[in-house]
Amino acid sequence: MAGFMSTTYNLLFKRTSTTIFTIFVGALLCERTVDYSTQAVFDHINRGKQWKDIKHNYEK
Repeated sequence: MAGFMSTTYNLLFKRTSTTIFTIFVGALLCERTVDYSTQAVFDHINRGKQWKDIKHNYEK
C-alpha cells in the first residue's frame, strides 16, 4: 500500500502543474459521469412521455 501511495504522489501530486491537471481531469470525468447518470435516470422515469419516445406517432 505504501508503494502505491508513494507512486501516486510522485506521478500526480508532487508538482503543482500535475496536481492542477489531475484535479481538472478528475472534475471533468466526475461531471461527465454525473451528467450521464442523471440523464439515464430521467429517461428511465419519463419513458414514453418524451418527444423522442412518441415522435414516430406524429411523423408521416
